Amino acid sequence: MLKRLREIEEPVSFTFDGVQMQAQRGEMLATALLAAGIGHVRRSVVSGAPRAPYCLMGVCFECLVTVDGLQNRQACLLEVEEGMVVESQRGAPDVLAHFRDEKRQQP
Repeated sequence: MLKRLREIEEPVSFTFDGVQMQAQRGEMLATALLAAGIGHVRRSVVSGAPRAPYCLMGVCFECLVTVDGLQNRQACLLEVEEGMVVESQRGAPDVLAHFRDEKRQQP
């Protein structure tokens, strides 16, 4: 877990999974989440294992979150913005579900 070296001087408010949080203006989202004590931001689509920011430079894709309704955003590359709504990434969408349902409905 990260520990802040200094108090937040220029706070920016955002939510993560419905919980109000604060970050330092100019801080990257992944850093703000880690500093707030968030242990993981998504679950593996294969095993369901928890995943958290790892490389903090956009290489590993472990920090994927949903931001303001857009999935697959890398938290380590996004600067926190006032009012940002961040949600845990909840697996990959089933892009073929529509086609399976359509096929079942055919006579």
